[in-house]
Amino acid sequence: MQNVPVVDQPRWPALESIATPASMTFKMVWKTTGEPVKYDDPCRHFRFTGTRATCQLEAQIEVPSIGFSWKSDPLSTSKADFAIMGEEVNGRYYDM
Repeated sequence: MQNVPVVDQPRWPALESIATPASMTFKMVWKTTGEPVKYDDPCRHFRFTGTRATCQLEAQIEVPSIGFSWKSDPLSTSKADFAIMGEEVNGRYYDM
């Protein structure tokens, strides 16, 4: 995604905090490993079914009003310790 409008609000959740326009560009790559994953907790009405995955992210942020910008390291250097892809069911939909 490129130049996604976001809000910079450093003092949030303060009631009178000032919000300024900012933008974010990022690329996230998910790849399944094929290893199945299932979490099922009937007491909490929560179920997740999917596969383990690898995930990498590269991001850039710009806040023009204060002249701030930041860029992460390249995508090739990014590695998540935990990632899963799949479907979640919760609440009243759990028993369907």
